[in-house]
Amino acid sequence: MKFTDRFSAFRNQYCLTLNAVADQTGIDYKMLLKYESGEVNPTQDEEARIFACAKPEKEEFYAPKPDYSMQHNWENYAKELSVEYRQCIEEGKDVEKYEGLFTAAGNMEAGELKDRLADIIYEIVTKAPVREGYPYNEPDDLPSIRALRNRSEAEEKKPVPVGEELYDKIYGAWLGRIAGCLLGKPIEGIRTEELHPILKESDNFPMHRYIRSSDLTEERIAATKYPLKGRCFADTVEAMPVDDDTNYVVLAQVLIDKYGRDFTSDDVMRVWVDYQSKNAYCTAERVAYVNFVKGFRPPFSARYKNPYREWVGAQIRGDYFGYINPGNPEKAAEMAWRDASISHIKNGIYGEMFVAAMIAEAAVQNDIEKILLAGLNEIPKTSRLHEAISEIISDYKKGMNKEAAFAGIHARWDEHIPHDWCHTISNAEIVAASLLYGQGDLGASICMAVETGFDTDCNGATVGSILGMRNGAWSIDHEWTKPFNDLLDTSIFGVGRVKLSEMARKTIGHIEK
Repeated sequence: MKFTDRFSAFRNQYCLTLNAVADQTGIDYKMLLKYESGEVNPTQDEEARIFACAKPEKEEFYAPKPDYSMQHNWENYAKELSVEYRQCIEEGKDVEKYEGLFTAAGNMEAGELKDRLADIIYEIVTKAPVREGYPYNEPDDLPSIRALRNRSEAEEKKPVPVGEELYDKIYGAWLGRIAGCLLGKPIEGIRTEELHPILKESDNFPMHRYIRSSDLTEERIAATKYPLKGRCFADTVEAMPVDDDTNYVVLAQVLIDKYGRDFTSDDVMRVWVDYQSKNAYCTAERVAYVNFVKGFRPPFSARYKNPYREWVGAQIRGDYFGYINPGNPEKAAEMAWRDASISHIKNGIYGEMFVAAMIAEAAVQNDIEKILLAGLNEIPKTSRLHEAISEIISDYKKGMNKEAAFAGIHARWDEHIPHDWCHTISNAEIVAASLLYGQGDLGASICMAVETGFDTDCNGATVGSILGMRNGAWSIDHEWTKPFNDLLDTSIFGVGRVKLSEMARKTIGHIEK
């Protein structure tokens, strides 16, 4: 084993900081850094001094310590205290007086002491009251959510399509979701200052088609910090590659197959653990998964040490509940609530309810604004998400142009900050604006959602799903569906590759007759 590996394991085992090793050995701290990085090797004498500096007389008195470098940020609450602080402030928790504590603890080296301090911070967070004058009321339980809905603009129920017309809409929703996801997937995580030059150099700005591998010159690849090589561009795939955005739609179908339409949040938890590995989940979903394994059941799985509890993860999971409830946005939102509650709270939950309700309404409604209102009708009118989407709609109706609308989103949310880049509300604003300014054109709308940046594949997929349902499969240009050949790859155990046309037929069987 290399010295660097042995040294790292030794420090973790005995909970030693580099400063402690320097104090006990007399070796300069900066030199220890070089030893640990592998830049320089210690002498035999120095190596002996290092490994003797904290040798216990009896090994059994020392409990083993984890290697903190192996713990992903999504699995170690102490590593994301800056995100926790931002989340608390936005929730209205009275924690500003502890900002210095959050900062100091967040800057500590990963280890046992930092974890112990993070436990104290978590206790502070859970006990913190809502600050005086906070203007939002954002409950998590379904009865309270429903009590705060604005039902004044609810539409009369329209007849639900049947037969091949219904199949065309369901299939269109699947195809639209896959197309939007594939459009955004190869550039997920890029920032617009690098994305827009790529689009402009390939005559694809404003965006109107897939990015192709042939669009990228060696000079452009070298000049771009974002790793462009090896991405799944539309001209390099034969099927839609595995993606969490698409896995969740298939996983929801597995859920309904296994537990029926009356599934519980605990059932969702069981399906997650049984059908995918831990690495299939990100941010809030990863936290929830780890919490399940530790014995935390919903809704506590969403709350325990989860700084991502209002991020976009749930918003990408609600599509199937819209698919199987055409014309019934309330039922779609209720199913989405059961799903979202295992990993999210407040606006994180509302995001999934909002999307599921819009998709259900899109099966019977062509008016884009009314589709958006159907989504808003299922979430609290006292929430930040409701306020944000209402303002997007209001600005559109007042005549704000597309450029100003999307510039406003970038002004309110900083794409370079992970919390803003991945938050439910920032991405929901992009979805709403893309639907309005795209005016029902699926290609134009998914392109707007993707070229705006932020969570590109999530937003492209959501917009595509809504308009695919609204417009039907027959209306989707073949250029959008040709790259994936009706095929979708998943990482779901026992599922693997599926045919979208068959998934759509199966979806019909899950619709309540």
